[in-house]
Amino acid sequence: METRQLRYFVAVAETRHFGRAAERLHIAQSPLSQAIRQLEAQLGAPLFERTTRRVDLTAAGEALLGEAVRILASVDAARDQVAHVAAGALGQLRVGATGLATYRHVPDLVRRLAAELPGMALTFTTELLTPGLAAALADHRIDLAVLRPPVADPAIATHVLARERLVLAVPDAHPLGSEGLPDAVGGSEGRPRSTRLALADLADEDFVVYAPPGSVVGEAAARACRAAGFSPRATHSADQTSIVLALVAAGVGVALLPSSVLAVAVAGVRYVEVDAGPVTTDVALAWRRDDASPALARALRVLCRSEIDEDIA
Repeated sequence: METRQLRYFVAVAETRHFGRAAERLHIAQSPLSQAIRQLEAQLGAPLFERTTRRVDLTAAGEALLGEAVRILASVDAARDQVAHVAAGALGQLRVGATGLATYRHVPDLVRRLAAELPGMALTFTTELLTPGLAAALADHRIDLAVLRPPVADPAIATHVLARERLVLAVPDAHPLGSEGLPDAVGGSEGRPRSTRLALADLADEDFVVYAPPGSVVGEAAARACRAAGFSPRATHSADQTSIVLALVAAGVGVALLPSSVLAVAVAGVRYVEVDAGPVTTDVALAWRRDDASPALARALRVLCRSEIDEDIA
């Protein structure tokens, strides 16, 4: 039994006329009649009672009609789903994101994909630093990453989404807390003050830093401090931004972080503008160059259209 035969059968059953069914199917009446006879022979029962005036379903035909409609609907749905998956409109993406990107950039990414690719299912792995995200991409544990370049692996492609300045996180009780941004979280997005703290003034401070070697943010902070004439005195370290901020809130040090942190309100922490010179950190999408997934290709077309968000003023 072929789906073509079932379509022919349903057309005749619904029109109760071979001529009108043939017109609906855009075929001649002769091959339609032949196909119905073949179907009846395969099933071993007549499906229609034919007279000169009309065509009626037999009991066997009535029994087949409901199943035929259900089968054809399932076939059509499967074909449509395969077509959508092949076109990248449906599918699943496993996304990894570095800590601060989770708060500022991931929500925008999800909004854009939901608006333009509503059939795309996303699963997230967060609070990984760039080396861990690059390893997860290489090991096929994720399909797309939001990280901070550079990425050493030449098999991984990147597209920069944003360029961010550094800001200083300080404990509320710290003397520098009085210089804190008045509206760091919310609508103002931490707009810069007219004056900034000179980074050289932090030479005697204790710093909370990212623990893992190769942390892009950690290296950017150290590079900015060296340019200001000192090496940061790292008294505490952590592998997650949430812990870095918790340590700052506890009063054990200050931390230089990308401006994405302004989206994170933590009790006991204030953010202060600093002059870090030309040092910035980028946020980028990253993916395997050899990944031929249609879902990934469609997602990248949506996400890579916008200009770089320059947050360095």
